[in-house]
Amino acid sequence: MGALAPQAAPGIPQSAIGHPLNDPQSGRSGASPWQDAFGRLRRNRLAMLGLTVLLVFVLAAILAPWLAPFSFDKTNLPYGAKPPTRTHLLGTDELGRDLFTRILYGARISFAVGILATLVSLTIGVTYGSVAGYAGGRLDHLMMRIVDILYGMPFMFFVIILMVIFGRNILNLFVALGAVQWLTMARIVRGQVLSLKVREFVLAAQAIGASPLRLLARHVLPNAVGPIVVYATLTVPAVMLEEAFLSFLGLGVQPPMASWGSLASNGAAAMEVYPWLILFPGLALTVTLLSLNFLGDGLRDALDPQITAER
Repeated sequence: MGALAPQAAPGIPQSAIGHPLNDPQSGRSGASPWQDAFGRLRRNRLAMLGLTVLLVFVLAAILAPWLAPFSFDKTNLPYGAKPPTRTHLLGTDELGRDLFTRILYGARISFAVGILATLVSLTIGVTYGSVAGYAGGRLDHLMMRIVDILYGMPFMFFVIILMVIFGRNILNLFVALGAVQWLTMARIVRGQVLSLKVREFVLAAQAIGASPLRLLARHVLPNAVGPIVVYATLTVPAVMLEEAFLSFLGLGVQPPMASWGSLASNGAAAMEVYPWLILFPGLALTVTLLSLNFLGDGLRDALDPQITAER
């Protein structure tokens, strides 16, 4: 007698029986949560537009020595600032330097400040928040009260003091901006750790003798990476704006280097006579900040399917 054909359970289509994705012996399985999140991100047009723009800007910054038609720190025209022409696509500044070249090299500084300062913020915030959340009790209470006190401080003045005391160089700028952005990250990580440390898989690992450090590194923080990544993408534009503000005060990147913030600061001083000096750096900064926010919103929706389902 031939083998009986497998029957579908109630509510399961007959066509699903024997399908490779549903066969436990086939060695294949469905998409992982990260693959599902990437699929949702790809369907978000604004997020993909923001990601594309950012990739173009980052590539342009990396390839600046090959794309720039002129030297970024040498005078190209003896006549000072000139409007855009075929030779100088975005015009020149008061010293006759090609503005397109300056913007390309300025992208390197702006992205470096945003990314490296965000990494400093992540390092401090994730460490502080995970320790507070996992320890709990009095230590958690004490650490969070310290965060509350620091929230009340005027941090931009703190950054200015650091830059004045330790010198106005690019390394101090990274550290100073990163050191004032970790408070919110610490709160986010603490909340995630408080929620995850009572889950079954963490308690099971704790029951078999896993150390607190291993629990955090292998079980808790990997499951909190979604909110961390989302907030990191929103921290980068905040840091870039703060660097631009410091450049307006003369405490940002020092000549002959230039960032988009310092270029906009120099252009603001002569915007009535030479409007292109502030228009193009400001436009580059605005488009980048919007792209980062679109990408951050898209990542938030992709990593939290409940938000997508409610819309």
